[in-house]
Amino acid sequence: MGGFLVINPRSGTGQPNASHLREEAERLGIETHVLDEGDDAAALARDADTPLGMAGGDGSLAAVAEVAVERDVPFVVVPFGTRNHFARDLELDPDDPLRALRAFSGRETRVDAARVNDRLFLNNVSLGLYARLVRRREHHRRRSEAFARLRALGLLVRRPGPLGVTIDDRPVEARVILVSNNRYELEPFSVGERERLDEGALHVYVAHGWLRGTWEEQSGERFTIDARAGRLTAAVDGEPEELDTPLRFEIRPQALRVLLPQV
Repeated sequence: MGGFLVINPRSGTGQPNASHLREEAERLGIETHVLDEGDDAAALARDADTPLGMAGGDGSLAAVAEVAVERDVPFVVVPFGTRNHFARDLELDPDDPLRALRAFSGRETRVDAARVNDRLFLNNVSLGLYARLVRRREHHRRRSEAFARLRALGLLVRRPGPLGVTIDDRPVEARVILVSNNRYELEPFSVGERERLDEGALHVYVAHGWLRGTWEEQSGERFTIDARAGRLTAAVDGEPEELDTPLRFEIRPQALRVLLPQV
């Protein structure tokens, strides 16, 4: 079968474990590397045989996906994390990473990739309240989804102040901004699903409150978001970050070659 798979053993808590996944991959003829502390997934992928694969959650995928875009080689997604939104949107079973390995000899499709400044993202970048919740969640991973939403509502009530940002030089009074790679169906404080991954458009959602009716949406190929503070708390594909502004977003239509298991 061939190819190279990077495995993030710290991505999730489900089964199979990293050792089992590695054994199955190598049985299929796929070279593997289980990440250790300090390993650079992108550096490993740059000199590896192709196709390139990543086993991890949403936050783990972009580093290897970016190398796949740079090298114009196929990319394999193996869902192996607590959050597998990109895998779900590819219609992969998030509970069956072993079957996802079959994609190394599967069918190819092309999907869009997006960038914020010099960083690739596959799902979305959130700014404001939701990003602060993601940061808190990293410190309290055992809190339930329902509790997290109630916590979000409490924060919204107590901290109603807007972010103080501009979108393409237009002042925006917003508590939450979400920039997505293709269009999402959204619920309050929850990112839903995408019908397409090849639309070729970014979507910007500006939330003035927590009800869907208080959200504004616009789409385009590029946006610039600036802030008086010079930095914004963000969640990039669900991973907490502090990003220097201005933030320059752009879409790269069908830039990522993705392999999927044969039907």
